Amino acid sequence: QVQLVESGGGSVQAGGSLRLSCVASGRTSSNYVMAWFRQAPGKEREIAATISWSGVNTDYTDSVRGRFFISRDNGKNTVYLAMNSLKPEDTAVYYCAASPSYGNAAVMYVTESQYVYWGQGTQVTVWS
Repeated sequence: QVQLVESGGGSVQAGGSLRLSCVASGRTSSNYVMAWFRQAPGKEREIAATISWSGVNTDYTDSVRGRFFISRDNGKNTVYLAMNSLKPEDTAVYYCAASPSYGNAAVMYVTESQYVYWGQGTQVTVWS
């Protein structure tokens, strides 16, 4: 079992920045693909960014590409999401997710069903 705890959410004016953190605990000896999903009010949950276990590969949904940056520190069992140039449409609950990489240092997963472990979420509100 892996437990994920997000932090760093809050309320920010449009154009501002936030950095989310997700700390993993439990069976962190395994190598995990990590991702940030988000769910806006009245909408389905969508992936925002994903990162391979090695950190070499990253991918983003088009709406955040160039503004959001995912990174990880495996020594601290932590994944980050730096969010810049925030827009009101970025308002959502942001969830951290993890899934085993099965020894593949480069693999990424992009669908919700591929992720096994989930955090409780952190609210991000962007006002104009």
